[in-house]
Amino acid sequence: MRSLAFFILSIVCCFSAVSQQTQKPVLHGKHWMAITGKPLAATAGSMVFQQGGNAVDAACAMLAATCTMWDVLSWGGETQALIYNPKTKKVIGINAMGVAPTGATVDFFKSKGYDYPPEYGPLAATTPGTVGGLCLMLANYGRMSLKEVLAPCMQLAAGYPIEAQTANSMEKGKQRIKEWPYSKKIFLPHLGEKREAPEAGEIFIQKDLLETLTKMVEAEQQALKKGKSRKEAIMTAYDRFYKGDIAQEFVRGCQEQGGLITMQDLAKWKPIEEEPMQVNYKGIDVYKLQQWTQGPMMLQSLNILENFDLKDMGYNSTKYIHTLYQTMNMTFADRDFYYGDPAFPPAEPMKGLLSKAYAKQRAGQISMKRNIPDIGPGDPYPFEGKINPYTNLLKQRGYSFDTTKNNRPGFMPAHDVRNNGTARISPIGKEADSAYMARLWAGTTSVEAADEEGWVVSITPSGGWLPATIAGNTGVGMSQRIQSFVLDSSQNPFNVIEPGKRPRVTLTPTLALKDGKPFLSFAVQGGDTQDQNLLQFFLNIVEFGMNVQEACEAANINTNQLWLSLGGTKTADRKPRPGNLLLHQNTSEWVRKELREMGYTLTFDDRTSGPINAIYFDWLHKSFWGGSSNHGEDYGIGW
Repeated sequence: MRSLAFFILSIVCCFSAVSQQTQKPVLHGKHWMAITGKPLAATAGSMVFQQGGNAVDAACAMLAATCTMWDVLSWGGETQALIYNPKTKKVIGINAMGVAPTGATVDFFKSKGYDYPPEYGPLAATTPGTVGGLCLMLANYGRMSLKEVLAPCMQLAAGYPIEAQTANSMEKGKQRIKEWPYSKKIFLPHLGEKREAPEAGEIFIQKDLLETLTKMVEAEQQALKKGKSRKEAIMTAYDRFYKGDIAQEFVRGCQEQGGLITMQDLAKWKPIEEEPMQVNYKGIDVYKLQQWTQGPMMLQSLNILENFDLKDMGYNSTKYIHTLYQTMNMTFADRDFYYGDPAFPPAEPMKGLLSKAYAKQRAGQISMKRNIPDIGPGDPYPFEGKINPYTNLLKQRGYSFDTTKNNRPGFMPAHDVRNNGTARISPIGKEADSAYMARLWAGTTSVEAADEEGWVVSITPSGGWLPATIAGNTGVGMSQRIQSFVLDSSQNPFNVIEPGKRPRVTLTPTLALKDGKPFLSFAVQGGDTQDQNLLQFFLNIVEFGMNVQEACEAANINTNQLWLSLGGTKTADRKPRPGNLLLHQNTSEWVRKELREMGYTLTFDDRTSGPINAIYFDWLHKSFWGGSSNHGEDYGIGW
């Protein structure tokens, strides 16, 4: 009996130990770290590192590879990056988001019956940003040539064994792909057969893209032969893409298929280096790109959550989940109304939105007893010493800044409120629910790189995902980011579409510094869920002591109480789902019961974490810890 009891105890202990382990191991490195959305793309980063490149060179190589492999993006999309420069000890923002082209106006899209700009096709395209962003980063902060950095992706363009995930996306989207002749030529090599897209493992060849990349490298090499500097030569390749023969073919192919982009649009557009947004959370400086992304939403959330003892609440306790949910709903409401392109008036009230005093006020408006279905934007203007110029606009939508009722604003638009003042939540069928969740989670990829010299790069690129419209014979898929604009100023007066303007996007890389040194570099795919997952990843490490891989895999929550940034062309497609909460399927019955009693509608999944890619900097041992979520194809290599 004793031996049987000991045997059973041993099995229990074994399973207990396994249950606490991560499904993927922590990645360790001393010299460098390369993590991204595809194993072959991570290999591209490692190849550049092994050839003497720094983290910027490797990040550019991974970016190029993921674009070539259609990892929910392509070369005609957009790139958002944060770079830590060890020479200046500063974090640099890279804004390589394309802009709305000539003719992309509110009246144009409304005349076609849209509530939002389209999500597919040539009319969904902003000007391409990724090529310019890559060239800018490489020229200013890398040390290799464009030829060296693009070598891996050019080998991929010449032919690589395609993965099932990408090949199946082509097959799934083939009816739409057939609408565009240049897309059909590339993505459907078996036209007329039962399966028209490539099979998993088939060598996928992109001759047109390879020719485009070759032209860029040729431009660089010719400039070097003429005595140009490395930086000047890279920008010569940039000019060939945006002003030369590549641009001409891109514009011709775009307009032939009904798009709006002109040669002048390409020539006028430029990537921008910008000062990132930053807040301090308990001694840690957290950096995000500016309000043309949703990144400041995470910073606002940290400011609010600093007013609560999260550690004492306990990881994913009812109280913790509720506090997170309420906080994110407040900051998403601010994002949905106040964020936009800072290059265009009116000026967004970011000083007020990111102030600690505003956060404290918002924290005091959280009810700890029930979900608030009618939460909406706050009023940050008094925290800038100003009067809100949009009070009447907010009132027209049924919003109010009256905080006397339950110490919180009543912010639900009038058409979403019952006569008794509670939120109207329409029943959602399974089909509609599936479409909504696809829009919420709309993916992209992420790139993380670091080296022993101190360079750190975090990128969340996107755009031109499948099914993509190829621009002529360039092999370049056009962006679909125009759909993130609004056509109605009452929804967001800062993000109304206008030629030359950048849409407010979901894409949001993150860097965190502690004691003036890199602490974390992290990013994630997933549309409107990005900063939800990144916020929880950060808290998992800072508040709950998880290591980087544990934090990547840990169960998160998602709120649907926000306006979607992607998908659908009608208002009903994007409306918030008040009280709708995604939890991990292992959530205890007790927590489920308590949350339902607080007014939540619960859904469950076995994967709720991202996928997140991240690097933790171990200054005690002078090494890197890499993390990559336990689902999807994300992968890392370290040395």
